[in-house]
Amino acid sequence: MKRVLTIQDISCLGKCSLTVALPLISAMGSEAVILPTAVLSTHTMFKNFTVKDLSDQIEPIAAHWKSEGITFDAIYTGYLGTEEEIETVKKLIQDFRGDGTLVFIDPAMGDNGRLYPAFNEAYAKRNASLCGIGDIIVPNITEACFMTGTEYRESYDEAYVRELLQKLSGLGAKTAVLTGVSLSEGKTGVMGYEAESGRFFSYQNDRIPIAYHGTGDIFSSVAVGGYLAGLTLDRAMQLSADYTARTIAVTMDNPRKPWYGVDFETTIPWLVNSLQEGLKE
Repeated sequence: MKRVLTIQDISCLGKCSLTVALPLISAMGSEAVILPTAVLSTHTMFKNFTVKDLSDQIEPIAAHWKSEGITFDAIYTGYLGTEEEIETVKKLIQDFRGDGTLVFIDPAMGDNGRLYPAFNEAYAKRNASLCGIGDIIVPNITEACFMTGTEYRESYDEAYVRELLQKLSGLGAKTAVLTGVSLSEGKTGVMGYEAESGRFFSYQNDRIPIAYHGTGDIFSSVAVGGYLAGLTLDRAMQLSADYTARTIAVTMDNPRKPWYGVDFETTIPWLVNSLQEGLKE
């Protein structure tokens, strides 16, 4: 069984970050080891949430793992709260990275042309240095623009996306995948670039006109789980996009109208079945 270390915050209630990464990666057949960078009472769309920073625990936990001889087949990072935390995580990756260790980085820090309120351009550049040591990175267009110093556009063509992907590869990442890419009207999905081969790939599905918190974390978690299970990179990204879209659609049909997260629990059986079918192809 493959072992994945995922490093990000945990919201006690909220269906995001570690509370989706742990069940989804586990359901897809890999052992999920968690390293919480902070614990929140709820995610940040709630009012008056509490938060406890756990940055000072990263190095002691890593030291204990080292003393026990623990190794990882993949290291997957999500939201990291400070520049200092990014540097601590970079050191952890260097310490635990073996010849076959996959480093998967989701530089969660912004959307819709803006960084999240706690971050600035210096933080974005520090995240760019983290992406530079990644095997696979999955920023959205906003995050990619801030990391590469590219002008953000609401409207764009495929040439713009290709240029942005090549700039991301210039940071050092082996494979860059842009999420939330719309290459035609009414569609959204991903486009990726493999630096070594110079190959571009893309996948589009129907755009669903609603947004929920945590869907980016779901996409990344499924991509990691699918790739480690044996899917090709392209197929893992397709499964991630399809599963995220399917889960959003199911949530929209829920008569209780949940607002703070998607009903991913109800679609896990579909995910597992789709993964098995994909492995047969």
